[in-house]
Amino acid sequence: QVRLVESGGGSVQAGGSLKLSCTVSGDSYRMYSMAWFRQAQGKEREGVAIIYTGAGSTYYADFAKGRYTISQDDAKKTAYLEMTSLKPEDTAMYYCAAARSTRTKLWTTGIADYWGQGTQVSVSS
Repeated sequence: QVRLVESGGGSVQAGGSLKLSCTVSGDSYRMYSMAWFRQAQGKEREGVAIIYTGAGSTYYADFAKGRYTISQDDAKKTAYLEMTSLKPEDTAMYYCAAARSTRTKLWTTGIADYWGQGTQVSVSS
């Protein structure tokens, strides 16, 4: 059974940094893409960043550009989201998601083959 295990969330002050991790367990298959989404209380879920594991190409939501970096470690089957210059409006539950193949249009539809359990990020002013 495939699981996405997230870690790294927490509480920081504005301007601080956090690094989230998402590790694929239970499957030796390499995911086609891995992404981070977030959902703030009372708001819809939104895409943060995605990495296509084969080419290593990445895409970011506008609010993430210049502050967030998504990366991967193939050997560890782990994707990371490094967040800097955090703002109170970044407060949300952050979810890792993965697509097994190109058939899952993860970034454009928000539909994933697998989801993590979520990790809370709280930024105080």
